[in-house]
Amino acid sequence: MKTLLKLEELAEVLAATLIFAHLPYAWWWLPALFLVPDLSMLGYLAGPRAGAFSYNLLHHKALALLVGLAGWLLGQPPLLLAGSVLLFHSAFDRLLGYGLKHSTGFQHTHLGYVGQPSVGA
Repeated sequence: MKTLLKLEELAEVLAATLIFAHLPYAWWWLPALFLVPDLSMLGYLAGPRAGAFSYNLLHHKALALLVGLAGWLLGQPPLLLAGSVLLFHSAFDRLLGYGLKHSTGFQHTHLGYVGQPSVGA
């Protein structure tokens, strides 16, 4: 099951890359913007609950899809760019084992604890 989930995340990374490839931006935009969603970690300055909320909001794939869809429907390449970067980043994070955060702490994610092998690994 773990391999199947990783393949799903890889497919999403590739889909986001394909979407990005059809946008009118130079290739360097994707790596340049890759870490922007991680600015949401600044929410942890207000505490673990606010940090988890801000982190999860910008790492939620539904937000990536909504922003990308809005860009497509409105004919706005910057929104498509934002959606593809959010999807690429979130799927890449999950591929590496970084999940959505619980309010109990940054390392406690829906995929288990960051830095510790998951059960059945």
